[in-house]
Amino acid sequence: MGEVEIPRLPERRTDAHKGDFGRVLVVAGSRGMIGAACLTASAALRAGAGLVKLAVPESLWDVAATKLTCVMTVGLPETDDGAFSETALEPLLKQAEWADVLALGPGIGRGVETGNTVRGLISWLACPLVIDADGLFHLAGNLDVLDRYEGPVVVTPHPGEMAHMTGTDLSDVQSDREGTATAFAAAHGVLCVLKGAGTVVSDGKRTYVNGTGNPGMASGGTGDVLTGVIAGLLAQGLRAFDAAVLGVYLHGLAGDLAAGACGLHGLTATDVLEMLPGAFLAHGEG
Repeated sequence: MGEVEIPRLPERRTDAHKGDFGRVLVVAGSRGMIGAACLTASAALRAGAGLVKLAVPESLWDVAATKLTCVMTVGLPETDDGAFSETALEPLLKQAEWADVLALGPGIGRGVETGNTVRGLISWLACPLVIDADGLFHLAGNLDVLDRYEGPVVVTPHPGEMAHMTGTDLSDVQSDREGTATAFAAAHGVLCVLKGAGTVVSDGKRTYVNGTGNPGMASGGTGDVLTGVIAGLLAQGLRAFDAAVLGVYLHGLAGDLAAGACGLHGLTATDVLEMLPGAFLAHGEG
C-alpha cells in the first residue's frame, strides 16, 4: 500500500484571525459523562480550531460553561436521565449551520431518544463529521445512515465498538485490524480510525498504522481527546485522511510526552490534552 507520509500542520499567515481556522461544534455529554464532552471540545481548540462550541443537555450547561473558559457552550432539550432528547434535533440542526465541522458522540449516552437524535442529525447534515463512542453505538444496525452521507465522515471506534457496529467478535477485529478498518471504510465510504496499539487509519484504499503512543494511554478519555484533535484539524481545511493521520500521530506523540513527564501508570487524558502543544511544536508548526 506504500508508506504514508505524516502531513504537516497548516501554515498560519501573520494577519490571520480566528475565522480563518474553522468552527467546530461538539455534540456530546450526558449526566455523569460531561468530562468526555469537555475533553473533546478542549482538544479541538488545542488542535488549532478558531472557534469551538459545545452543545450539551441543558442541565449540564452550567457545568460545561464553568469548566471551559475558551469554549462556547449551549444547553439543549434533554430526557429525564440527562441526555439529549428527540426535541433537541431541531435546535442541534440550527447550531450546526454555524459550524464547519461537527464532532459527535463522546459521552452522549445510549438511550432510545438520544439514538433517534443522533441518526436524525447525521441524516440532515453534509459538513465534515467525526463520530466517536456512543455516537457509533447508535449506528449499529443503521449503517445505511453513513452510506447516504454526502460529506466527509471520520469514525473512530475502539475494537469493541467496531465489533458491535459490524456484528463480529472482538477477536475477529483484533486478528486483522488493518483488514477490518480497510473493509469498513471501503464499504461505507468513510475514513476509519481503528484505535488501539498501532491505531489504523484507512479510507479503503490507503492505510496508515500509527507508531506513536503507549500503554499509559489506555485510560478513560484519551479517545475523546483524539476526536477533538481530528475535528480541529478538519476545521483548518485538512482532508479527512490527512486530518486523521496527523491527528492520530500527534495524539500519540502527546501521550509519549505525557508518559515521559509522569510515567505510564499515572497518565490521564488530561495529561495528553496538556501535552498537545508540545507535540505540535515537536512536529513543527507551520
